Amino acid sequence: MFLNVHSCYSLHYGTMPVKELVKEACEKKIRRLVLTDINNSSACMEFIRACREAARPVWDEEGHLTHQGHELQALIGISFWKTNRPLYTGIAKNREGMKELNDFLTAHLLGRKELPDVPPYFENAYVIYPFLSVAQWEGKKWEEHEYVGIRAQQLNQLAGKKLGKLAQKLIVWHPVTFKDRLQYRLHQYLRAIGLNTILGKLKKEQLCSPQEYFISESALKEQYTGFEDIPARTEALLDKCTTADYHFGKKNKKYFTGSKESDVRLLKLLSLKGMRYRYPMDRRAEVRQRIEDELKVIDELDFCAYFLITWDIVRYAMEEKGFYHVGRGSGANSVVAYCLKITDVDPIELNLYFERFLNHKRSSPPDFDIDFSWDERRDIQDYIFRKYPHTALLGTTSTFREKAVIREIGKVMGLPKAEMDELTDPAKSSQNSDRPAYRRMMAVYAFLEGLPHQRSIHAGGILIGEEPLTYYTALDLPPKGLPTTQWDMYEAEKIGLDKFDILSQRGIGHIREAVRLIAQNKGESIDIHRFHAFKNDPRLNEQLKSGDPIGCFYIESPAMRQLLKKLGCDNYATLVAASSIIRPGVSSSGMMKMYIQSYHDPEGVRYLSEVLKEQLSDTFGIMVYQEDVIKVCCHYAGLDLADADLLRRGMSGKYRQKGTDFDRLSTRFFQGAKALQRDESVTWEVWRQISSFAGFSFSKAHSASFAVESYQSLFLKTYFPMEFMVAVLNNYGGFYQRWVYVQRLQKMGAIVHLPCINHSREVVTIQETNVYLGWIGMLGLECKLIALIPEERDRNGPYLDLEDFLKRTGASLDQTRLLIRVGAFRCWGKSKKALFWEVYLHLGSSPKPLPIYELFVSPRRNYVLPSFDHHVLEDAYQELELLGYPVSMTDFDLLQSRYRGDVCAAELLSKEGQTVKMVGNFVCQKTVRTVKNTKMWFGTFIDVAGDFFDTVHFPANTPVYPFQGRGCYLILGKVVVDFNVPSVEVIRFAKLPIRPHPALH
Repeated sequence: MFLNVHSCYSLHYGTMPVKELVKEACEKKIRRLVLTDINNSSACMEFIRACREAARPVWDEEGHLTHQGHELQALIGISFWKTNRPLYTGIAKNREGMKELNDFLTAHLLGRKELPDVPPYFENAYVIYPFLSVAQWEGKKWEEHEYVGIRAQQLNQLAGKKLGKLAQKLIVWHPVTFKDRLQYRLHQYLRAIGLNTILGKLKKEQLCSPQEYFISESALKEQYTGFEDIPARTEALLDKCTTADYHFGKKNKKYFTGSKESDVRLLKLLSLKGMRYRYPMDRRAEVRQRIEDELKVIDELDFCAYFLITWDIVRYAMEEKGFYHVGRGSGANSVVAYCLKITDVDPIELNLYFERFLNHKRSSPPDFDIDFSWDERRDIQDYIFRKYPHTALLGTTSTFREKAVIREIGKVMGLPKAEMDELTDPAKSSQNSDRPAYRRMMAVYAFLEGLPHQRSIHAGGILIGEEPLTYYTALDLPPKGLPTTQWDMYEAEKIGLDKFDILSQRGIGHIREAVRLIAQNKGESIDIHRFHAFKNDPRLNEQLKSGDPIGCFYIESPAMRQLLKKLGCDNYATLVAASSIIRPGVSSSGMMKMYIQSYHDPEGVRYLSEVLKEQLSDTFGIMVYQEDVIKVCCHYAGLDLADADLLRRGMSGKYRQKGTDFDRLSTRFFQGAKALQRDESVTWEVWRQISSFAGFSFSKAHSASFAVESYQSLFLKTYFPMEFMVAVLNNYGGFYQRWVYVQRLQKMGAIVHLPCINHSREVVTIQETNVYLGWIGMLGLECKLIALIPEERDRNGPYLDLEDFLKRTGASLDQTRLLIRVGAFRCWGKSKKALFWEVYLHLGSSPKPLPIYELFVSPRRNYVLPSFDHHVLEDAYQELELLGYPVSMTDFDLLQSRYRGDVCAAELLSKEGQTVKMVGNFVCQKTVRTVKNTKMWFGTFIDVAGDFFDTVHFPANTPVYPFQGRGCYLILGKVVVDFNVPSVEVIRFAKLPIRPHPALH
C-alpha cells in the first residue's frame, strides 16, 4: 500500500539508494510498493531487478540456505511535479502503462513545456491526485483511472462532509522519502542544495512530511481504522498492476536488413569484399579463415546487426559526406571490422585477439569507439536519429563527490566564503578537525557522498533499440539538443542495450582541414588512408625519432616527445608500444623505465620463464597491453582466451571487482600453472605483475588506432608543414596554446600576417607562404561582424577605405577601434593614430554605426592630418591584449634585457653535468606530487632559436608558486641526460621583465 516511494533518484529530495530502499521494505515485511520518483524514471528498471533479487534464496558453498528471500512485488510509476509542488502521480498497470507515463513526461521534457494540471487519459496507468480538501473535488467528473490519495492525518477532514463520488476514489497515501530521523535531516540538506538556499530559510511546504518513512503494512492499515474501504480499494488497485512483463536482455535493434539470415549473408559479403580491398592475394586464405571464425561468433551472439549498423554509420560518413573517422578501442581486434573499414588497424599484422573484443563468456557487450572531427559529429548523430527510429543519446548521472560538494554543504549551512576556504584547505585539515562546523560538514558529506546529484550526458554513447526506449526510461533534452536516457551505460548494459560510441576529437579535424588546405594551396589530392605507405616512410620515422611532432595527435605533449626521443622511436610497432606505456598507471609503476632500458639492451633482458620469453619477446618480457595479460594467462596458466579476458576485466579499473567469477578464475590460474608444472615462486611473481598492471593497461588495438592517426598527422606535417599547422590553428589548437603553433609556422618559413580587412576570413588562411590570422580568436570582436566582414567583401569587392568599410558593414565605434588597434586596416597605408582621428570624424563619439546602405553615394571627404609618432612596441602590446600573443615582435624582443642565455636547447646534450644559464619562453607546466606528498614541477620552454627544452623543479629549489604566467624566464640549472634526452634540473629561475609601454613614457 505504499504508492509513492521516492528513491535518491528523486534528485535533491529522496535519500535512499534503490538497494537500501528494497532492503528496508523487506525488513518491514512489505509485500509490494510503487517506486514513483519525481519527474523521472531513472531507477525503475534497477528497482524491478533489486526486488527480484531480494526474492531469491541464497545458499553458501556448502549448500546451506543463508537467506530465505522475501517476495516483494515491484510496481513502478512517476510523480509529476511542477515548481516544487506535486501535481499527480502515475502508476503503471503494466509495461504499456509505463510507456504511456514515460511518453507523457518525454513530450514535455523534449518540448520544454510545463506539465498540465490535469494529465491526459492513460489506458494502462492510474492517476493519483493529492488530497488537500473535500471542497477541491466539488463538481469533478471522475475518470475510471483517477483516484485521490489521502494521508491518515487528513482523514478527520472527511467527518460530516458529503463526499459523493469522491468516497469511491479515496486510496491510502503514505509517501516514503527517507529511512529514519537521521536521513530526514539529510533530506533537509538535499532540499537546501536543490533550492539554492540555506537551511534556516527552508519552508515547511518545501520539505516532505516527517512521517514519510516505511512502517509495517499492519500499522498502516490501523491508521485507517473506521475507513476500512480505503485500504481495501488500494489493495484492489495494486492487484491490477504488474511488472512481470519486463524481461531483460538483448534489447538492441535485432536486424539491419529485416531478418537474421539476410544480416549474416550481408555481413559475410561485405567482409569478403573488404578483404579484397585490404589484403593482397597471397594472404587471403589465412584472412578468410579468420573472417569465418569471427563471423561464427558474431552470428551465435546475435551481433550481426550491431556490426552492420556500425558499418552503415561509417559508410554514410565516408561515401555520402566525405568525413574522415578513426575506429579505435577493442573493436580494432576484429578483422571483420577492419574489412568493413570501421577501423584502419590490421589485427592480423599485430596479432590481436578477437576474444579481447567479443567472446561467449563476456558478461558485457562489446562496443566500437568511432571518432569523427569535433564539428562533424552532430551530422553523424542526426543521420543515426533519422534512420533508426528508437534512438537516444546515453545519459549519465553525476554524484556528490569531493571538495565541491563540501562547499555546497557549507553554503547551505550559511558559512561565509572565507571560512569555507579555510575548512576546505587540505593543508589545514589537522587544525580543522576539532572545529564543530568542519565536523558537521564532514558528517553530512559522509551521507551525501555517492548519492545522485544531477543528470548529464555520456561522452558519446548512442542507443538504438528494437522497440521504443520509453518502455524503460523517459527521455531528457540536455543542451546537446537530442533525446537522452535518464540512466547511464551500466544500467543500459543490465537492461540489454549495447551502446554505439560516436565520439569526436580535434586531431581528426586537423587532418581533414589539412587535406582541404593542401588541395586549395598546392593543388594536390591526398589519400590519407594510405597508412601502409606512411609507416615505412623514412622521413616520417626520422621526424618521429627526433621528438618534434608538434601539432600531431597524441604524440605532441612534452611527456610523449621525451618518450619518443628516449626510445629513439622510428617505427610503427614502437609507437604503438609508446602509446600504451605513457599511460599513468604503467609509467608510475616503473615499467616505462624498464621498457626503455630493455628496448636499448634486448640481449640483457632476463625473462621470468621461457613461456614469457616466447609470448612477450616483442615487449621484452613486460606486459605493455591488455592483450599481453590475456596471453600470459592463456599460455602460462592454461586458461582459454575467453576466461583469460574475463580475468583481465575483473582486475580493470572499469570493472574492478572481487566476486565469484574473479575468485574462480584466479584459483584456476594457480591450478593451471601448477598442472603445467610451473615454478611456484615464478607463478606468484607473474600473478603480482598481472595484478599490478591489468587495471591500468591499454588495449593494443586502442594504442594501434592512436598510432595510425599519429602517422597520418605526421605525414601531413612532414610534407605540408604550413598547411598542417594552419589546420591545427583552425581546429582551435592541440595540446599547446595558440601562440606556440603560430611560432612553429614562423619557424617553418611562413610569413604570418596580422588579421587584415581585405585578406582575412573567420579562420586562418594560407596563400603560398603567406598566412593571415583569422578574426576568430580576436578578443572582443562580435560574431556577427566576424562573419559579415568576409561575406561583404566576397559580394562587393575589397574595402576601399575606412569610410567605405563603415558604410558597408555598419560596424560600431567600439568594434572599429578594436580592428584599428590590431592593425586590420594597414593595407591602406595609414597609421593607427590617423585611423583613430578618421573614425571619430565619421562616427563622432557615438557608439551607433552608420547606416549600411545609402540611396545616394556621397563623395568621400579628404582630410589632411599631421604625422604621428609610432613605435612597434605599441603594436606588440595591443597584439598581446587582443590576440594573447605578439606577432610584430617576439616575446624575446619584448624583454628589457638583451641577454638570451649562455646556451641554447640544441647544445644541452653536450653540456651533461654542467650548470647552465638559459632564457626560455614559458610554454606549459605539469605539477606532480612526490612520495612525500610535496609538489614538484616539470616545465617546457622554447629558446630564442625556437627549439623546445624541458625543466625539472624539485621542491627544495622551487618557490610555492614557481610559474608566473606567460613570458620569458631566466633559468639556472644543471643539465641531466636520461637515455640521451637532456633536461635542466632548475636551481633558480625568475620571470624577466618586459619593456614598458611607450605611452607611459
